[in-house]
Amino acid sequence: CIFCLQKRRISIFNFREENIAIIREKLEEILYHLLPCQRAMDYSNGMFYDGNHTYLIEPDENYTSDDDFHFHSVYKSKLFEFPSNDLPSEFWQTNTTSQKFVVKPRHKRSKRQVRQIPRKIEEETKYIELMIVNDHLMCKKHRLSVGHTNSYAKSVVNMADLIYKEQLNTRIVLVAMETWATDNKFTISENPLVTLREFMKYRRDFIREKSDAVHLFSYSEEEGRWYNFSGDNLSCKVCEGSRFQSSRSGVAHTGGICSLLKGGGVNEFGKPDLMAVTLAQTLAQNIGIFSDRRKLISGECKCEDTWSGCIMGDTGYYLPSKFSKCDIEEYHEFLNNGGGACLFNKPTKLLDPPECGNGFVEDGEECDCGTIAECASEGGECCNTCTLTAGSQCSNGLCCRKCRFEPKGVLCREAVNDCDIAENCTGNSSQCSPNIHKMDGYSCDNKQGICFGGRCKTRDRQCKYIWGEKVTAADRYCYEKLNIEGTEKGNCGRDKDSWIQCNKQDVLCGYLLCSNISSVPRLGELDGEITSSILQFGKVYNCSGGHVKLDEETDLGYVENGTPCGPNMVCLEHRCLPTEAFNFSTCPGTTDSQICSGHGVCSLTKHHAASHSLPPNPIRTV
Repeated sequence: CIFCLQKRRISIFNFREENIAIIREKLEEILYHLLPCQRAMDYSNGMFYDGNHTYLIEPDENYTSDDDFHFHSVYKSKLFEFPSNDLPSEFWQTNTTSQKFVVKPRHKRSKRQVRQIPRKIEEETKYIELMIVNDHLMCKKHRLSVGHTNSYAKSVVNMADLIYKEQLNTRIVLVAMETWATDNKFTISENPLVTLREFMKYRRDFIREKSDAVHLFSYSEEEGRWYNFSGDNLSCKVCEGSRFQSSRSGVAHTGGICSLLKGGGVNEFGKPDLMAVTLAQTLAQNIGIFSDRRKLISGECKCEDTWSGCIMGDTGYYLPSKFSKCDIEEYHEFLNNGGGACLFNKPTKLLDPPECGNGFVEDGEECDCGTIAECASEGGECCNTCTLTAGSQCSNGLCCRKCRFEPKGVLCREAVNDCDIAENCTGNSSQCSPNIHKMDGYSCDNKQGICFGGRCKTRDRQCKYIWGEKVTAADRYCYEKLNIEGTEKGNCGRDKDSWIQCNKQDVLCGYLLCSNISSVPRLGELDGEITSSILQFGKVYNCSGGHVKLDEETDLGYVENGTPCGPNMVCLEHRCLPTEAFNFSTCPGTTDSQICSGHGVCSLTKHHAASHSLPPNPIRTV
């Protein structure tokens, strides 16, 4: 929830020199922005906003009494702040007014106004169903209390959710949590990329809870860390005192959301507001935000907030709480290209018990239009304290209009590309049908590409994604000439210290060669030199390519799996294989000449999980 009104009596005993108040709880009424909202504040983390400043509430680490009283520290956070004092001289004339962090209310529609079903996915609220795993040192940091550890993690997630709700029209929904109370389940390496790799293996083999992404919260017993924020697409930075080498305090797979093996990240412990920013950044990498380096260098992409900086940037004097315009565009581009399909399905089961007013219809509720302010904006006439008013079928949703379900067949979500499928209302639900895409194997991009994982795969598209919109795929001759050589600038992969020569039939599935590329890729790090042009029979062929590393294991410099390499041929692991090997389009009624008996398209529904709900107990202690 966003705002909680709780009964508390606050007694302030003293103020330290650092303006940290020690508070002792009894009963009195206080309105505060408590994250997470809990019935009892027992050694809990929280946050409130007094109209001018944001304050964090943390349990006092030096207080060990077991009585009914619990000491907490309250201090001003640098997150969501714009201090006018002590500004550097270059800001004296331009930035002199205080900016307040306010959750914007939704625009209230008049009853006569007809709701327009979103025609762009940017207008639809997205949901990142997130699972957090706390390592053993995180639990040890919180006195081996699983409850205290979980409370801290909830605070971090909810602060990051505020940023995403405001900036990206996306909610971060905590759906499961696991805390390692006895020991770590694998070795936490000083190399964060190694830790991420092992964590993704752990998720694959041992985590059964359903989520869009899983992030590890890891604590280091080193002290004295202070944070910077890096604009690279791998991580944010911590400058000293961290467990991780290479100055990284968080790592995540770029574009890995919804993927079992790539939908995850690792974040090091910090103060809740600091860690909320690193979580916001690593989750941003999961949803395709990488900060285009070419645009940054050219000055085309700049952070509008010169004081606080932006989430993905490396400038600013205070904690950032905004994404740059270019970052938001990258997110929208990711969605429109078929990424993040799982983000459009609204969760029905959260980590915390059902709570009226959180905006999610849970067990025991007929409706939930959100907070009092949100219900006043939309749905309040249909829903009263999570119960439908007389004659109402629903309160809000893409398929709810004037408290009634939209008829069956009404369009509620348009297809974003050739590989997507438009969704319609079912006639018996306020929610749009689950977001699904065509089954792999459909042709796309004027029959130049093949749908694979909801995206249209071509070498041309891959070249543009890595090097920029003006870049195109190189001539076929480049592939035939270079990829059979088995060198750094033409190969079909690597075997330890040697490059693998491509077989003649596999040359289009090896090293990615493009035309007119620049010296700097849009994302990742260039490893080695860029290939140059070659001369053949008096004609110059631009055969440019480069090893672009996202991490130690991911090289974007190769043709992607699912890319066509000939008539009825598709790339897989640097091999050009017949489409029959992929078992494409196996829906009922599908033959060599038609799909689904000629009626409609074949989607992933057949292979999609029947339920997106979580097991009965999504909190695990192991």
